[in-house]
Amino acid sequence: MDWEPLRQQLEHIFEGPVKLLKWTWEQWLREADTAAKNKGTPPKSLYKDDQWVFFAQKESQDALILVVQRSAMTEAERQLVEMMLEARRTQEKKPVPAVSEEERKATLVREWFNQQQELGAANAEMPDSLVSQMSLYSTKIPLLLYGDYSPSRRVSYQELKKLLESFFDAEVILIPLMDKEWLLLGSEKMLSIDSADDRDYGDEESLEDTLAAIGYGLHEMLESEWVGECHLAIHYPMMPAKSLYGAVLQLRETMMLGRTYHVGSNMHLPWNLQLEKLINLIPEPEKNRFLERVLKRLDVALDAETLTTLEHFFELDCNVSETAKRLYIHRNTLLYRLDKFKQETSLDVRTFNDAVLVKIALLLYKVTKRK
Repeated sequence: MDWEPLRQQLEHIFEGPVKLLKWTWEQWLREADTAAKNKGTPPKSLYKDDQWVFFAQKESQDALILVVQRSAMTEAERQLVEMMLEARRTQEKKPVPAVSEEERKATLVREWFNQQQELGAANAEMPDSLVSQMSLYSTKIPLLLYGDYSPSRRVSYQELKKLLESFFDAEVILIPLMDKEWLLLGSEKMLSIDSADDRDYGDEESLEDTLAAIGYGLHEMLESEWVGECHLAIHYPMMPAKSLYGAVLQLRETMMLGRTYHVGSNMHLPWNLQLEKLINLIPEPEKNRFLERVLKRLDVALDAETLTTLEHFFELDCNVSETAKRLYIHRNTLLYRLDKFKQETSLDVRTFNDAVLVKIALLLYKVTKRK
């Protein structure tokens, strides 16, 4: 146990020298026995030569002690130091949880992934030894989980895995990638959970709807049952033996795009972010020039109400009636807002070309306003 940082902290607090020394174990026992006779109980600290001597820990046949001038601290401060040292010793005595064989294998995958990143690889196939150990030959559904919890919050691998398998009622492969970042690999059987047996999941649109339902359901459970706010990205089923590395890179890109262009949304679906992916490749100067050309009176035209109206309008495929219902306003009120926007920008979002321009401009506007 490293006591030097603590010694420095105490020295800073008491604005005076704090020494870290070693006594022989016999010397400490002798001094402690003398102090105990005076007090009647074994001491956590003792007074000697106008100094307070605090017991830190036993090292082989020595006692590690901290020495502070008596005049540097009050009686209450002395008791607080005793409590702090006792708490630290107790914490160090706690057994380190044993790492399961499953978690050890998952750690090997993480190390391999980090090695590929350091090499700058764009694609990489996993070694057969890792594939066989993790049973990654069958098709899996990949999900990337990022927990927005405090750095001091420790998340147990076993607890999280148990929670996931309880939710899916099936085995889940869990791989810790980075601090707060987890890769989940679920069975392809998840696609048929709570669904009719004759549903055609070969249809791409149905597949996307099912994957989205899985993601939203899992996200809701994690935020209520786990550690609060988190972000989740899901991708199409894939074969981990061939595509795991590329799938993780795609999931990270999906989460980055979602968090950049759709602040407030914690569930990120790649098929809903294709336009954002294209826009993200445009150089910054070009983005700014586009905004200047399309929306000359940007801050005037895009107040909070107009932004909300346009976002719902595009989300509902430019359907006036459905948008008015979603916003709980009269149809004519919505038309008035759209006409006002047209007057201020010369753009009519009820026409296809202008709708495309404004949709792109909105994505860029939200990003540039946060910089």
